[in-house]
Amino acid sequence: MSKTLKLTKELISKKSITPSDEGCQDLLISHLELLGFTIEKMPYGKVKNFYARKGTKAPLLVFAGHTDVVPSGPEEKWTSPPFEPTIKGDVLYGRGAADMKASLAAFIVSIEEFLAKNKNHKGSIGLLITSDEEGIAVDGTVKVIEALKNRKEKIDFCIVGEPTCVSKFGDTVKNGRRGSLSAKLNVKGIQGHIAYPELIKNPIHDVAPVIDDLVKTIWDEGNEYFPKTSWQISNINGGTGATNVVPGDVEILFNFRYSSASTAATLKSRFEKILKKHQLEYDINWQHSGEPYLTEKGSLVNIFSDAVKEISGSKPTISTTGGTSDGRFISKLCDQVIEFGPINESIHKVNENVNINDIETLKDIYKLAISKILK
Repeated sequence: MSKTLKLTKELISKKSITPSDEGCQDLLISHLELLGFTIEKMPYGKVKNFYARKGTKAPLLVFAGHTDVVPSGPEEKWTSPPFEPTIKGDVLYGRGAADMKASLAAFIVSIEEFLAKNKNHKGSIGLLITSDEEGIAVDGTVKVIEALKNRKEKIDFCIVGEPTCVSKFGDTVKNGRRGSLSAKLNVKGIQGHIAYPELIKNPIHDVAPVIDDLVKTIWDEGNEYFPKTSWQISNINGGTGATNVVPGDVEILFNFRYSSASTAATLKSRFEKILKKHQLEYDINWQHSGEPYLTEKGSLVNIFSDAVKEISGSKPTISTTGGTSDGRFISKLCDQVIEFGPINESIHKVNENVNINDIETLKDIYKLAISKILK
């Protein structure tokens, strides 16, 4: 069994459901201390974080990731217990296998193998690890980045181990992510008996043409790196449960996944202008969870893409699709951030898994990237 696979299995066996860490970080730290890293534990609230660094000179290459995982869901639907790493053929099953304990293990072993042959390398290597990525993400990477920024520590390059590949390992490198802006909209009406329309005001009827207007709105055209901004409703709740009562209000939850061609402020303004055009009476509560970030095609994107092609044989697509990641926080301190990890098809699902061969290939890609940047 390879070191990378062994460490991946050890990490999966720890039930680190967000924001719990359950000893994952201590395991990683034990390896890093043997390699001569200076470890800085940075807990905030119930969240464990650590920042590790070896070296004091530039450039600084940091690997970033998270030890927390999402809940397993119904355990009886798994073919093997979610926190008992199980190998079947060439596949390793377990919660966090792809998101992102294989990447964490690959970080450690790639660094270990690089250092073994390059004791006098240039620059420095760091790791930024949190247990608050899958949750509300307020006491994790964002807090560590704030602390590093306050003491004027500069990160030159960052590789985030998120699972980015789509159908074939090596097919996708992320060089950014869209912003995320959500809201809870409450449209007010007048509740009453359905047989007396003159005495009621139906908020569901009132909001229907507004929804149509919002769906037809082109928020922006995107740009070279991002698809056009998308507005989507996730939930609509209204009604008392009775068939003869019009509700007094209707609640709508929605989200913008937006490109760098828009801002949260402009989207809020345009959205509420449409509501006012239709003369709705409403309350709205906005939640902005992340601005878009982008690493334009250049040094890190090219270096890492070349490493992926050299090791895996695949020329990766450079993409900004998918959900948010901690890259949005790291980009505030580092202008060269990319994400790369295993195939993401099974993440957050029952029977999450990763191909054993991909784990070792991932380690080799990270090691080659280190070499290209620091050798």
